[in-house]
Amino acid sequence: MIRRGAIPTGALAWAVVLAGMLGLLALRGSVPWAFSYPSDWVLPATRWLNVGMDWFIAWFGPGFRAASAFLEWIMAGVRWLILVVPWSVMLLLITLAAYVLSGLRLAVFACLAVLYMAVIGYWRESMNSLSLVALSVPVSVIVGFGLGAWAFLSARADRVIRPAMDLLQTIPAFAYLLPILLLFGFGPVVGLIASLLYAVPPMVRNTALGLGSVGAEVIEAGTMSGATPRQLFWRVRVPTARRQLLLGVNQTTMAAFSMVIIASIIGGTADIGWEVLSSIRKAEFGQSLIAGLVIALMAMVMDRITGALASRDATQSASTGPRGRVLGLAAGLVVVLAGLSQAFPALADYPQGWVVFPAETLNAGVDYLVVEFSQQIEAIKKVAFFYVMLPVKLGLVQTISPFSWGFAFTDTMKAGYAAVSVALTVLGGWRLGWPAAVVIAFCAMLLFYGLTGLPWPALIAAAVLAAHHLGGWRLAAGVLAGLGFLLVCGVWAEAMLSLYLSGLAVLLCFLLGGLIGILASESDALSSAVRPVNDTLQTMPLFVLLIPFVMIFKIGEFTALLAIMAYAIVPSIRYTEHGLRNVPGEAIEAALCSGCTRWQLLWRVKIPLAAPVILLGLNQTIMYAIAMLVIAALVGTNGLGQQVYIGLGDGDFGVGMVAGIGMAIIAMLADRMTQALSGATQTTTP
Repeated sequence: MIRRGAIPTGALAWAVVLAGMLGLLALRGSVPWAFSYPSDWVLPATRWLNVGMDWFIAWFGPGFRAASAFLEWIMAGVRWLILVVPWSVMLLLITLAAYVLSGLRLAVFACLAVLYMAVIGYWRESMNSLSLVALSVPVSVIVGFGLGAWAFLSARADRVIRPAMDLLQTIPAFAYLLPILLLFGFGPVVGLIASLLYAVPPMVRNTALGLGSVGAEVIEAGTMSGATPRQLFWRVRVPTARRQLLLGVNQTTMAAFSMVIIASIIGGTADIGWEVLSSIRKAEFGQSLIAGLVIALMAMVMDRITGALASRDATQSASTGPRGRVLGLAAGLVVVLAGLSQAFPALADYPQGWVVFPAETLNAGVDYLVVEFSQQIEAIKKVAFFYVMLPVKLGLVQTISPFSWGFAFTDTMKAGYAAVSVALTVLGGWRLGWPAAVVIAFCAMLLFYGLTGLPWPALIAAAVLAAHHLGGWRLAAGVLAGLGFLLVCGVWAEAMLSLYLSGLAVLLCFLLGGLIGILASESDALSSAVRPVNDTLQTMPLFVLLIPFVMIFKIGEFTALLAIMAYAIVPSIRYTEHGLRNVPGEAIEAALCSGCTRWQLLWRVKIPLAAPVILLGLNQTIMYAIAMLVIAALVGTNGLGQQVYIGLGDGDFGVGMVAGIGMAIIAMLADRMTQALSGATQTTTP
C-alpha cells in the first residue's frame, strides 16, 4: 500500500531514466560511446551469416536447383493452361463465379475489372500474373493448413511456428530474396517461393485460430457420438471452423497478389508486375498507374469472391435456388462461347484495334500539375521538411537556423523552451497523472535533440521500462534482447533513421486516419466513398504508390514519408470506423437516455469503448509503415531499408539479412507493445 504523498515506484523509475538521459546529453563530449556505439564492440554477425550460407549452399544447393527445375515445369504448365482459355470465356467464368457467390453487384464489378485488363491491352501479362497466384495460393493454403493444424495440436510446435510466422511476415521480402536466389537460381521459381513465404502465414494463423475456437459443446457432442480423434478433427473441428479457414484463404490470396511485382523483379517473366516495374524505371507515371490498376483490380475481385465464399452459410447449397440454376446453365454457355471463339478470332484474342491506352493523357496531366503549381508544391515540401521532419530527426537545436527558419536559436530561446517544457510536464502530471508527465518530458527532449541525437543507453532503458509498464518483465526482456541485437550487430544508427521516418508516418496516419474513420462512422455516404479508396491503396503495388509522389515532389525523405502514409493510413481509417460502428447498442441507448449530446456520445462513450479496436488499427498501421520502408528506400532514404538493398545489390547475404531481421525486430516489438497497450485499455474501459 502506497502511503499518502509517496512517489509511485513507476514514476521514480522514469525520473531516474529521464535524469540519466539529461545527464548523458550534458556530458556529450565526455561520453561519445553513448551516442555512437563503438565499432570495436560490434559482433561480426554479417560474416557469420555469410559463412553459414556458403556452407549451406555447398551442401544443399544441388537439391534446391533440382526442385527449381521441377517447379518451373509445373509453372509453365499452369501458365499454358490459363493462357489457352479465350479471354471471353475467362471473363464469363469469373463473372459467373462472382454472381453465384455474391450476386449481381459483384458480378458487374468483376466483369468490368476483367474487361479492363483486355481493353488496355494487358491480357496476356495479366494472365501470366494470375498463373503465379493460381499456383502459389493452393500450395500456400495446403502448407498453411498443415502448419496451423500442427500448431493447434502441439503446444511445443506452436512455440516454434508462431515466431517463425512473425518473422516471415515482418522481414521485408527483399531481405530473403538473396538466399532464395542463391538456392534456386534466377527465374520464375524464385518469385513463386517468395510468394509462398509471404502468403503462408495468414493461413497458418487463421487455421490455428479457427480450430481453437470450436466450442467445447461441439467437441463433446462429437465425442459422445463415438467419433475417433481423427474423425473428431476432420468431421467436427474442420467443418465447424470452415468460415475462419476460408477467411485464411482470402488473406492468403491477397498476400500472394501483393508479391506480384517483387516476383517479377527476380522472376523475369512477362507479366503485369514486370510492366509496372519497367514503367517505373522509366518514370512513366501513366503507364505504371494503368498497369498497377490491373493488380489492384485482380486483387479486389479475388478478395470479394473469396470473402463471399467465407461468409456463405455452410449449409447453403450451390445447386439449389436461382444461383444454382445459373450453374446449370453456365457449363453449356461456356461450351458455346468456347466454340464461338474458334469461329470468331476476336472472342479468342482481344483485337489490338480495340485497345484503349490513355497513358499519355495521364502523363500530360501530371506534367501540367507540376509546372502550374510548382511554387505551391515547393512550399509544402519545405514547410513539412524544415518544420516537422527535421526537428524529429535532428532536433530543434540543429534545425533552427537563419537558412531554415529565418532566425538563430539563441540561448534565451533555449531557456524559454526548457521553461515551457517543465511547466507543461508539471501541468500534465498534476491534471492527468505521472504517465502523462513522463510522455511530455520525453517528447520535449526528443523534439529538442532529435531521435538520432539521443543517447542509446537512455533510449534502451526508456523502451525497456515502457515495455515493463505495459506488459511486465517478459515483454521488457524481449525489448531488451531485440534492441540489444540492433546495437551489437552495428545497425543502431540505421534503425533510428528507420524509426524516425516510420514513427512520424504512423503518428500522422493515426491522427489523420482516425479523423477520417470518425467522420466515416458518422456518415454512410462518406463511408461508401472512402471504401474504394482504401481498397485501391491497400491493393495497389507498393512501387506504384511511389510514382505520383516522385513525379510531384522529386526524390527525398518527404516523398518517402508521403508514400509510407499512403499505404499505412488504411488500417487507421478502417479500424477506427469499424470500432465506432460496432459499439454495443445498449451503451449508446443508455448514454442518450442520460442526455448526452452527439459530441459527448462520441468522445465519452463511443471512442473509449472502441479504444481496443482503434489501437489494433494503430498496430496494423505500424506494421504497414515498416513494410513500406524498403520501398521508400528507393527514393533516397537511409536506414535499414537501404541496407537491405545494399545487401541484395552486392550479393551480401549477411548485410541484407541483419538489416531485414532488424526491421522485423522493430515490427514485432511494436506489435507486442501495442497489443499490451490494447489489453490494458480493455481492462480499464468500463
